Amino acid sequence: MSNSLRNDEEIKIGVYVCHCGINIAGVIDVPALTEYAKTLPNVALAKEYKFICSSIGQEMIKEDIEAGLINRVIVAACSPRMHEPTFRMVVKEVGVNEFLFEMANIREHATWVNLDDPEGAFKIAKDHVRMAVAKLSELKPLEVERVKVEPACLVIGAGIAGMNASIDLAKEGYDVYLVERTATIGGHMAQLDKTFPTMDCSACILTPRMVDVGREEKIHLMTYSEVEKVDGYVGNFDVTIKKKPHYVDQEACTGCGLCAIECPVICANEFEVGLGIRKAIYIPFPQAVPGEFTIDMTKCIKCGICATPEVCEPDAIRFDDKLEYVEIKVGTIIVATGWDLYDPTELKQYGYGKYPNVINGLEMERLLSSFGPLEGKPARPSDLEPPHSIGFLQCVGSRNFRPGGNNYCSRVCCMYATKQARQYKEKHPEASIYIFYMDIRAFGKGYEEFYESAGRNFGIKYIRGRIGEVYEDEDHSIIVRAEDTLLQKQIEIKLDMLVLSCGLVARYDADQIASILTIQRSADGFFMEAHPKLRPVDTLTDGIFVAGVAQGPKDIPDAVAQAKGAASGAASLMAMGEFAIEPYYSVVLEYKCSGCKSCQSLCPFNAISFDVFKNIAVINKALCKGCGTCAAACPSDAIVQNHFSDDQIFAMINTAIPPLAKTENGSK
Repeated sequence: MSNSLRNDEEIKIGVYVCHCGINIAGVIDVPALTEYAKTLPNVALAKEYKFICSSIGQEMIKEDIEAGLINRVIVAACSPRMHEPTFRMVVKEVGVNEFLFEMANIREHATWVNLDDPEGAFKIAKDHVRMAVAKLSELKPLEVERVKVEPACLVIGAGIAGMNASIDLAKEGYDVYLVERTATIGGHMAQLDKTFPTMDCSACILTPRMVDVGREEKIHLMTYSEVEKVDGYVGNFDVTIKKKPHYVDQEACTGCGLCAIECPVICANEFEVGLGIRKAIYIPFPQAVPGEFTIDMTKCIKCGICATPEVCEPDAIRFDDKLEYVEIKVGTIIVATGWDLYDPTELKQYGYGKYPNVINGLEMERLLSSFGPLEGKPARPSDLEPPHSIGFLQCVGSRNFRPGGNNYCSRVCCMYATKQARQYKEKHPEASIYIFYMDIRAFGKGYEEFYESAGRNFGIKYIRGRIGEVYEDEDHSIIVRAEDTLLQKQIEIKLDMLVLSCGLVARYDADQIASILTIQRSADGFFMEAHPKLRPVDTLTDGIFVAGVAQGPKDIPDAVAQAKGAASGAASLMAMGEFAIEPYYSVVLEYKCSGCKSCQSLCPFNAISFDVFKNIAVINKALCKGCGTCAAACPSDAIVQNHFSDDQIFAMINTAIPPLAKTENGSK
């Protein structure tokens, strides 16, 4: 059978109604719906089966096409997001154009939402089948176009997710451009002392991985750099990267550190979240990769000491270093930009920023770190004395259903508070540790056992209830008032230090990244995946993948697993050498276009450009996702969306709305 339909060929539609177990058949009368489908125009046959998506159901469709009984297919079943590609492949394998297929979603749109109203569900199911038949009768054969894919990948963010994705792709033989905004790789994991639940040394896990990244020939490491601009489309992204000046020749520098010793300027160390100091010329932490120094010109006084031959024998200081822009071409992009810690300053009731002995979880992490500002010997910020009692407050910035709050669970807070409490108890068994919580969420492998051992083996006290009030006494101790909901009584505890277990939030520059890449963010602010179950590492922009906490809060193992998934997705796309563009894009009718440019500003995918010579809009097929915004807004009706043309949409509308009854005088 031809892969297209002749204009004079009779339209013969086959309708296949799925029971979907009891998801559909448990609510509506499937045989009756099948009989109804037979009465519709252009329907040559209608059949039912328990699971149309099964091999038996697919063969049923193929046999009817090969027998010449039908030349177009409708499957009345579940969401097109589930099985439309499956059935399109079925019809394609037997010679029918894959776009002469339509799905009627009678599960999500009819039965699932009308479990208590079978009669209403049946009526809605009939409407969906009738509209699908009307649309399919107007569909035209479409052809898939293909574009070449550049065998190189851009990875944005060099935390644990970005590094793992880069290494996996490099091992597959692809060039990887790993771009990191800061002067070193490692991300937030480099700030951690230990990891839960195994209590492994974070640096012992991370440092070898950082070294691997630095050594891998296929990984082009671009630290202290930012993605400035991304043009093009899947397989052919043109990327402009801004490389900030280090003011130190990264090739000549040996990382000896003598310059930092002699530098007279002392400033706060961002890596130590303000608890430690560094010099104006610095590396963020001892195990940093790359290990070459950078000058912070916002702090440097240009005294020239670091540039003297006695201090810098390799002559690596470059005060005249300039900003540089690098252009690269890649086929795929992985976004692994990580997270920011929730800022609890706005929660005035907890005293963060007001009382020195109220700190956040990341600050506690640096105090516990063996290479932190206090070399692993935590002390109260007010007097640098070791605390004898510490309280941890959970869900700060998470699970907050008030306006402006974050509704989601950050997933890691319960475990990192337990880890930190246990670390301190190991060194100070006599200390009293309290963890105030709403619900303990120990969701991962070994996490429940880790939580239980904290109370059983280390004497950490868990109190179910929020802290309602925090204030400071004359010796800077912290008084907390809370409710123990299990004992149903109010309590007051005097603490030497209070740690706010803050949640994870999307990075401050997430909007900027989303705009540059034309990807979407979900309501929680993190980057949105194409499908939460079936495509958790894809974005809605072809060729761009997301990994790690950039997609949503998760722990280290899940971040690494998702990074490997993103790398696999990028590698499989590049391995094909070309990418198929589904023809759902919009098309400009040149003879109608008035050149008003109204569509250009409305396109959410930046797919529309303007031809100044022809004075018409031009749509990039590879970038267009067929959302229909331009077609709906065009005042000249000059834009037609493939597969959703006016004829097809009006056919659905006209069959969905019954004719208006006429009055006695003949008017409607």
